[in-house]
Amino acid sequence: MASKYDGLARIIIQNVCGKSNVISLTHCVTRLRFKLKDESKANTEVLKNTDGIVTVIQSGGQYQVVIGNHVPDVYAVVNEIGKFGSENEAPADGPKVKMSPGAALIDIISGVFSPTLGVLAATGMIKGLLALFVYFGIISSDGGTYQLLYAVADGFFHYLPIFLGFTAAKKFNVNQFTGMALGAALVYMDDVLALATVEPVSTIFAGSSFATNVYTTFLGIPVMLPASGYASSVIPIILAVFIVSKVEGFWKKIIPDVVKVFLVPMLTLAICTPLTFLVVGPIASFLTSLIGIITAAAFDLSPLIAGVLIGAFWQVLVIFGLHWSVIPIAMANLGSLGYDYVLSPTFAVSFAQTAVVFAVFLKTKDKKTKSLSIPAIISGIFGVTEPAIYGITLPRKRPFLISCIAGAIGGGIIGAAGVKSYIMGGMGVFGITNYINNETKDISSMIWAIIGLTVAMVIAFIATMTTYKDESPKTAVKETGKHQSSADNGTILSPLKGEVKELSELADQAFSSGVLGNGVAILPAEGKLVAPANGEITAFFPTGHAIGMKADFGAEILIHIGKDTVKLEGKYFTKKVEQGDKVIKGQVLLEFDLEAIKAAGYSVLTPVVVTNKEDYVDVVYETGKNVDYGEELITLL
Repeated sequence: MASKYDGLARIIIQNVCGKSNVISLTHCVTRLRFKLKDESKANTEVLKNTDGIVTVIQSGGQYQVVIGNHVPDVYAVVNEIGKFGSENEAPADGPKVKMSPGAALIDIISGVFSPTLGVLAATGMIKGLLALFVYFGIISSDGGTYQLLYAVADGFFHYLPIFLGFTAAKKFNVNQFTGMALGAALVYMDDVLALATVEPVSTIFAGSSFATNVYTTFLGIPVMLPASGYASSVIPIILAVFIVSKVEGFWKKIIPDVVKVFLVPMLTLAICTPLTFLVVGPIASFLTSLIGIITAAAFDLSPLIAGVLIGAFWQVLVIFGLHWSVIPIAMANLGSLGYDYVLSPTFAVSFAQTAVVFAVFLKTKDKKTKSLSIPAIISGIFGVTEPAIYGITLPRKRPFLISCIAGAIGGGIIGAAGVKSYIMGGMGVFGITNYINNETKDISSMIWAIIGLTVAMVIAFIATMTTYKDESPKTAVKETGKHQSSADNGTILSPLKGEVKELSELADQAFSSGVLGNGVAILPAEGKLVAPANGEITAFFPTGHAIGMKADFGAEILIHIGKDTVKLEGKYFTKKVEQGDKVIKGQVLLEFDLEAIKAAGYSVLTPVVVTNKEDYVDVVYETGKNVDYGEELITLL
């Protein structure tokens, strides 16, 4: 059954230069995250100007296509049509991309954590609501209802190393069940020792943040476990699975295929399990403690300044996808301390951003801005601010700056108050319960979090209401480079000879619905395509089936020969110009074998659309007639 995102998915796949250019694909809350062989081949401007795509960000070694709240649905269709196979990574012997150490680290973190975030937030929300219900006496923490729901709420985080073992194995291209088995071993040792109430033989670094217990030995070597244990830990399992990827690869090369299915995981686990407990685990625990000491020192030095800085720059990190670098610190704190304070100052930021957009909605007289603001406000309430950032505030600069300043003030209040979150729960309004201490039923952190977000919202709203003005057409032309409807009328000539039809007759929903632009469809009588105006070729797909150009008078035109003709992989198409060429109206851009394409079973009904239709008051055309090359086809007002 066709999805309403089929058209958008095909456009995305085509404009990242097809499956051959895609190494891996995953997604987070709002973005498709591609790793491409060559990002320069992607048609970034075409994607940015496609309805249904908020923007495109190239950061951290990833090509990020920002979709919005419905990204899981779009991801599913893109993955189905593109048949990328793996959710996270190309085969181990597949193409490699050189990245800087920082970009590689962020790529690993996002690849390992992003698949778990939905369920992590969901179970955290359940845990937060349970704490709220117990605090108000709605249910008892001793009752079956509480215990049953708490099992899933706390169980996911307790056994997190098992789930991260799975996602890390996918990221490092190893057997996922080997990764899970190693994660299970880490938690199992914790549980066995806890149930048996085993006393440690000795403690190394006793009384310090690096305290490590020794419970037993392996071949005479002390087996050390951190005082906080490995349950809910993050870094040990990721490093352990990275080691697995090296060991497993070695065994795969030398073990015969007939016994590989069981001997490879057996030998891998036999080596990596003791290696994890004897070397990797202690080192990872040391690093985790060190990171905790450094972040604690920053907050101890000045929790106010730390909160201000985190609140001020959090959205900048989000824009570039660099916020992933902070999440492991927070999760490590939750696992070792039982609470986190590093991410707490960010809680006010999404509310500040939402307040700014609400003020813009009230002040603006521009219908498009109002229509974009409504879904951005709704998303922001639930903590997803990318639609607000990319669609409303960032393009206008001052509103974005106001949101950063308000977020800094709210973050400063939260930081100075020492607000702690006790779960990695929901975002936005669903995140309020993150700050309830489930053990002591203390809600002081929640109260201060609410104070911080309220102050941030009030400041953001008032500042925007007093400073915001709609851009004048002249200013908009200067800042965005787009031509405005009041001064840039123009005529698009017919690029084909044939019969003019309505877009609604196209089988491709992305074109027939008008999502990609306004215009007409032409049933060509000849296999030749000419320039419909003077301008520049902005996109010409290697397969030759689709071409984009920008007319000198400002119109952005997309022409797509037939439906699904990308599958011909350039067969029957002969390009006469290249992307970046300047062309004049009537110049031949493409020749194609019309009859051969039809004989191959493809429709040749061709959309000719104006993709920047919002820049014009009206797009005027006439259907139900025959046109020749160069005849008037579309008039833009």
